[in-house]
Amino acid sequence: MKRAALYARVSTTDQHLDAQVDALREYAERRDLDATPFVDHGVSGTRDRRPALDEMLGAVKRREVDAVVVVKLDRLARSVRHLTQLVAEFEALGVDLVVLDQGIDTSTPAGRLLFHVLGSIAEFERDLIVERTKAGVEAARRRGKRIGRPEAADKRTRERVLRLRAHGHSLRQIAELVGVSKSTVANVVRAAKRAA
Repeated sequence: MKRAALYARVSTTDQHLDAQVDALREYAERRDLDATPFVDHGVSGTRDRRPALDEMLGAVKRREVDAVVVVKLDRLARSVRHLTQLVAEFEALGVDLVVLDQGIDTSTPAGRLLFHVLGSIAEFERDLIVERTKAGVEAARRRGKRIGRPEAADKRTRERVLRLRAHGHSLRQIAELVGVSKSTVANVVRAAKRAA
């Protein structure tokens, strides 16, 4: 009898896992699998480390399961990097991945192909987003917009910091007097030295 890890996850505590767990158990019963559920409740899929996921991966590494079954890919991982890392680990250990809603079963050639196609499309979408973001940032810079966090010290504050420093005050003293962090004071002093 094949052994399967049934993995389910919801991001918030007010979401319900019943539908996922029922679908996974029904699949395991139809396939006559010896199934062990692993459930993360109220844990984001963007986190690579999750209590039940870590426990399931331990079972995979100990070769206690032959397949990992999830309802959807995004229940297992939200990033292509994490997903491909997990699947590579499964593959190396001879563990199949079954995704019910997307018809993926990496124990079959068609399932492996579909998995890689979906992974490539997701990676392509991510690359497009990165490309559009870079183009937007460049266009904003060309229009003279400042990109990034706002400056911690305006011109008046920088001048005050430099005056106090010239009078021998320590970075900590200046930070307390001006009302900014010590690292902001250090950055102002460093920038002034570079400009000199």
